[in-house]
Parts: sequence; C-alpha cells; structure tokens
Amino acid sequence: MNLITSRLIETVGHVLLGKDRQVRLALACLLAKGHLLIEDLPGMGKTTLAQCLAAVLGLKYDRVQFTSDLLPSDILGVSIFDKALNAFTFHPGPVFTQVLLADEINRTTPKTQSSLLEAMEEGQVTIDGETRLLPQPFFVIATQNPIHQSGTFPLPESQLDRFLMRITLGYPSGASERLLLKGEDPRANLKKIQPLITIPQLVELQQQVNSVKASDAVIEYLQRLVERTRRDSHFSYGLSPRGAMAWLRAAKAWALIHGREYVIPEDLQTVMGPVVGHRIHGREKIDDLLDHLLTSVDVMA
Repeated sequence: MNLITSRLIETVGHVLLGKDRQVRLALACLLAKGHLLIEDLPGMGKTTLAQCLAAVLGLKYDRVQFTSDLLPSDILGVSIFDKALNAFTFHPGPVFTQVLLADEINRTTPKTQSSLLEAMEEGQVTIDGETRLLPQPFFVIATQNPIHQSGTFPLPESQLDRFLMRITLGYPSGASERLLLKGEDPRANLKKIQPLITIPQLVELQQQVNSVKASDAVIEYLQRLVERTRRDSHFSYGLSPRGAMAWLRAAKAWALIHGREYVIPEDLQTVMGPVVGHRIHGREKIDDLLDHLLTSVDVMA
C-alpha cells in the first residue's frame, strides 16, 4: 500500500473504529477530486469521518446543518451594504472552505440543495453576477438520512450525479463496539490528530491519480460493464459517459492508494457499488442489480 495513504487511513482508523474500507473509499473519493455522499442513520460516525479526514489532511473544515428553512445564501454567502464604505461587501458563506460537511442534505428543499451544484462541479460560485473561486482542494461530504424518515426531500438525480461516491457506514462490528463500550470515546482522539500531509503533497497525490494507467483490456472490460447497463432489461436506463469516466477515475484512485500505478479489474469491481449504485435504477434492488451486472459480464472478452 502507498506509505502516505496508509498512514492517513491508519490514523483515521484510531477514531473511526472498524471502518477501514469506508475510510479508504472516502480517501479515494477525495484523491479522485470527487465528492462523497454518506447515507445512514444518525449516530453512525458520519460527522466524525469528515472531521478526521480534514484533521489528518490539514484542511480547513466547516459544517452546514441543512434544515427545511435553509436558504442558498446561508451556504454561499451574501452581500451586505456597508454604510461606512457606501458599498456592498461580500460575506462568504461556509462553502468557502476545503472540507464542507453538508449535514442531512435531504432535509432541505431542492432549491437549496441545488445551490451546491456549481460549487461541487466547478469549484466556484456565482453570486450577484460575480464568480468567486473556492479554496482548493475542495471536498464536499454530504450526509443524508434514509428517505423513509419524515421531513426529507429526496435528492434529484442531477444532484446525486455530482457525487462521485455514495457509501454507508453501517453498524460497527461486535469487536469494535466492545471497544467503544469498554474504553473512552475514540472521538476524544480528534483533538490530538496532527496533519500528516501538506496541501502541496495532497494536490500531488490527486495529480498522480491521472497518471495511473488503465490497459486496453481494462478499458474494454469497463466498456462491457457500461454497455450492459444500457442494453440489459434489468436496468431502467444505462450509465452515462460521465458515470463511466467517474468509475474509471475512482478505480485509479483506489489503485494508487494500494501502491499500484495501474488499474486491475478488481479495482473496478471494488468501487462499483459506491460509484454506480446511485446512478442506475431497475426493477430490482440496487444490490441485486450490481450483483447481476458483475456476474453477467466476463472479465476477459
């Protein structure tokens, strides 16, 4: 495994117990310059994961609690008239950070949800006709409650597609929960975390993702998987070209984390659920659709 990423994952693991795979996926998402959506019940460690990643990476962190009355200006910022200057002064919102936790994003209206679109896609926001660049790197970790809970607004597909990955943390294992119950709250270790990497080093890692090689055989395997979603009757509609590119980018980041300069088919298979699961629909449950996709396409043509 890559030495730097291994240290990052290990350090976060001291706080978020028993979630090694989810931590790796979150880091891969960041290195691939994507954004992360975490869907789970309250109290599963979603906020802790965001805080840990910001701490070990030395990134500026901010949080927005999404509610039904939240306005776009509460996220992006607002211009206020300054009598002393006789001019409008812009007051930046919490989006002007490097790691933004959009907590319970599906508890606000679609209009406010969509205010994040430009920021997530282009790393900038346009307010009062002026475009303002966001700090780099810029990483959104959004959390949402299960849609069956009251007071939620399901994310529209255009918003879902802006997230490179969607994951769940789930309940801890028995061993991890025993450690939680018998010892002190591991979240206390958050205050002790020191940055393990500089921002230039992080940016370099993100650039290295683009240098990870994908052979013709791997590309053809990915194309067969994507084509299956477009022609198989199990799927309501197929994966878009943007979705296919996101899939490959995530696989490259996963390969880099594991110390490889090339993608293997297992990388595509590992990140398939988090990357593809929220981009496809069909008559069956998502897990069944993903299983069908994986078993119906051979690795070798």
